[in-house]
Amino acid sequence: MENMQSQTALEKQHLEHIVAIAKKQMQEAIDANIEAKEKIIEEKQELRENNSHAFLNLYSAERFEALVELSQEMNPLVRSVQDFEEREKKIAQLKRQIESPYFARIDFRFEDEDEFEPVYIGRNSLKKDKFGGMHVYDWRSPIASVFYRFMTGNVFYDAPGGRINGEINLKRQYEIKDSKLEYFFDADIEIMDEILRKMLSQNTSPRMKTIVETIQKEQDIIIRDLENDLMMVQGVAGSGKTSIALHRAAYLMYQGLAGKLKAANIMIISPNKVFEQYIADVLPELGEENVLSKIFEELVKKELRHEGVQSRNRFLESLYTDTRLGQLKKRALEWKMSDAFAGLVEAVIMEAPDRYLEFDDINYKGVCVIPKSVLWDRVVSRPEVPLGMKLRQIETFVIEEFRTPGRVKLSPEEWEELLMSVRRMTRLDAQEIYKDLFNDKRWFDSLTQGMFSEEERDAIFTYTQENLYGGYLWYDDAAAICYLHLRLFGSNSYTNIKQVVIDEAQDYYPLQYRIFAILFANAKFTVLGDVNQTLEKQETLDFYKKIKKILRKKRATLITLDKSFRCTSEILDFGLRYIDRMPQMQCFNRSGDDPQIIKAGNWTELEDKILEEIAVCRSQGLKSVGLLCKTEKNARQLYDRLKDRTDISLITQNSDFELQGVCIMPLYLSKGLEFDGVLLCDANDHFYHTAEDKNLLYIACTRALHRLNLFCMGKEITFEA
Repeated sequence: MENMQSQTALEKQHLEHIVAIAKKQMQEAIDANIEAKEKIIEEKQELRENNSHAFLNLYSAERFEALVELSQEMNPLVRSVQDFEEREKKIAQLKRQIESPYFARIDFRFEDEDEFEPVYIGRNSLKKDKFGGMHVYDWRSPIASVFYRFMTGNVFYDAPGGRINGEINLKRQYEIKDSKLEYFFDADIEIMDEILRKMLSQNTSPRMKTIVETIQKEQDIIIRDLENDLMMVQGVAGSGKTSIALHRAAYLMYQGLAGKLKAANIMIISPNKVFEQYIADVLPELGEENVLSKIFEELVKKELRHEGVQSRNRFLESLYTDTRLGQLKKRALEWKMSDAFAGLVEAVIMEAPDRYLEFDDINYKGVCVIPKSVLWDRVVSRPEVPLGMKLRQIETFVIEEFRTPGRVKLSPEEWEELLMSVRRMTRLDAQEIYKDLFNDKRWFDSLTQGMFSEEERDAIFTYTQENLYGGYLWYDDAAAICYLHLRLFGSNSYTNIKQVVIDEAQDYYPLQYRIFAILFANAKFTVLGDVNQTLEKQETLDFYKKIKKILRKKRATLITLDKSFRCTSEILDFGLRYIDRMPQMQCFNRSGDDPQIIKAGNWTELEDKILEEIAVCRSQGLKSVGLLCKTEKNARQLYDRLKDRTDISLITQNSDFELQGVCIMPLYLSKGLEFDGVLLCDANDHFYHTAEDKNLLYIACTRALHRLNLFCMGKEITFEA
């Protein structure tokens, strides 16, 4: 007891010392920026006064020297602004550190030394001096990996200079709030599990939070991997895949300091905008800028320069609500997103020159300057170069030929006429070609022979043809056209992207991964998914083999996460009844109430029972309660019935929100989210009866941390697990 009191006193003393250092460094940075701001204002004023004359006709040939001189004079100002901005970031970081400067400590001894030295670990580093000494080590530093991967005893970590061996004899964890030490404990496996269980038993936050204090060994391996060009993660529901993805992005930026990898070099492919909002605060909490984030249809819109593209959420809504065409839409989507369709695209491109290109000799005043055979040769040569790119190069070739010394000299009007005639000969448009495919039944039938039955082929042809009228592109057609466009013209839109993180990877199809491979040809990939959480399709573990084959990265690995941290044991067991293929899965043992299926005979009774459950959730202190329905249509209908009886918010794909209080949303928008309590409000066999619906039920159940109940008006769900 006396030793514990002594240790506590020493730890409090050390914390006060570190907080004082952080405050001192922050004040120094604030003072430096006050002075720097005044200097920047003076430099800007002086620059304007000294160069006001130079801004006139600045880009004329006579003023080129003035432009160079002005650029040289601006360089110190630019550096001053950059330094100011860096100090501002440092001030924000130090403010966070003052609140909680570290969360862990290891006492480490190098193998050739006698003394153990304390190593404190926090969200960010706190330097002693300019020479690399540290008061606190960043959680991403090489030595910090020891905390996540080892208990006391012999350990090692990999540093830039090679492997470092040593020993730790203390592993301590802290809870620090508002610069005050709440408690600490010396960690072994049992205690670590207990503290994790305690943290998991708490209510969820409105936004996803960092997990730096509780990263597990398997998660740490994924986060720190720098060897593989393609890191694939198959993780069960609640295994922390999304958190791992974001912490990996933060780690890559930390490691990228030497290689100049910045936030602008990392792209996250998100399932929807709701998910983007949910994860928005994680990287800033870790002291990093938010990386680029896009949903798939945004990538398509940019490549096609077409704003009228249906979102995936709107497509899912139409798929789930259109009982007449639902199966046809699903089959058309599967085909257009398949490897078979990618093969059809190659066939279309092979036939495109004969169908769409008509070259003529290029003449000038009756004399042939460039024969059409030369143009055709440039089209059929270099098969590795996209056809559309070769056509673009023909324009450059023609210009160079006409500018060759000894050739003719054209007037501006003649140049314009020449270029217009060349562009008419070399014009290709992916959307027009795609429309032609679905307007020419004979061509379509010849290219799709053997892919499906005549009846199914005719149905898909007619269905797609009807959808292509007007300027609006359905989700499946937009993806198909985008792939055709990229195979024709390539892309240089994202050459700066070096790392791509794809979350909810199981919901994408082979054609979409082919699009990713073209758009992000220079990037490494981290792909995270769960084949048991697909939406409108079924997948097996062979899915990851397909990804590996399509992305064609030299070094690839698949890691499986089988430990679930989100749900109570009772909730997880209940959700697993809807999985046909029982996954290898460990539940982090945490108990709660058994989920119930609550029946209602009519709308009034259903509303009353849902309101009773909401009241129970509130009485238990649950901060976020999610009411899930299969479709937005169902969610809106229930929202309209409940909104005057309780405080509730409706979340759709365009909503600004925080997961607090009671909210209602379509089930497909809940992917990746979690709630303290979940109420599945339309659990009857009318809405859930297919194999894909089993996956939806599993997804709905595993959104809940502490409490889950299903509400059924009508006939109970009848399919068996």
